[in-house]
Amino acid sequence: MSQKKKKSKFAEKIEKLRKSVIFQAVLLGAFTLVASTMLSTSDLETRDAIKLRAEEDLKASIEQVVSLDLHDNDLLKSIMYLAGEDEELTTVYQATKGGVVTALAFTVSSYGYGGKITAIMALDAVGKVLGVRVLSHTETPGLGDKIEIQKDDWVLSFNGLSLGMPSEDKWAVKKDGGRFDEFSGATITPRAVVKAVKSGLMFFARHKEKLLTPLRAKKEEAAK
Repeated sequence: MSQKKKKSKFAEKIEKLRKSVIFQAVLLGAFTLVASTMLSTSDLETRDAIKLRAEEDLKASIEQVVSLDLHDNDLLKSIMYLAGEDEELTTVYQATKGGVVTALAFTVSSYGYGGKITAIMALDAVGKVLGVRVLSHTETPGLGDKIEIQKDDWVLSFNGLSLGMPSEDKWAVKKDGGRFDEFSGATITPRAVVKAVKSGLMFFARHKEKLLTPLRAKKEEAAK
């Protein structure tokens, strides 16, 4: 058989193989494997970037309510988890200075007109509000968004207050007999934030002893 005929038959076999179902399945599988590998790598890289950004945003929010001069520890590494009123775990960031608890920061939430409102609040060691900042919400722009510090200073009205100052029944908007201003046309929104902050103060009252015990002391006690 001539060399030319051999090449022709070999080419025919290759062509048949290329057209066969097995070949097409193998080719599709190879493309799928390459594509999934690329997507997985991209997802991992994106996930890490998103996680880092979230940590940076959280740190910036905490620093707005817990000043740097109040602690000498890393708040993002000084975490405890306690059950809230709804039995869901609340993440608490404990600020210490010289081994003494000086402040606590944790998130609180309630539901406004547009949906869930989440805020971070900080208290000092006696339960006074150091600051409150709204982290997320879906309230009406121009009305409910006054809960944001960038839009209005209303949220600063909580500073220095506690569960007993004012009295518990005054932890409401003025329309409900409380001391806090409501927004024109958007009473539901500030009402929700007041409720959330009050729930945070009650959370502190329920868990005061645990919250004010330095995490280092808790670890040493658990190790005994």
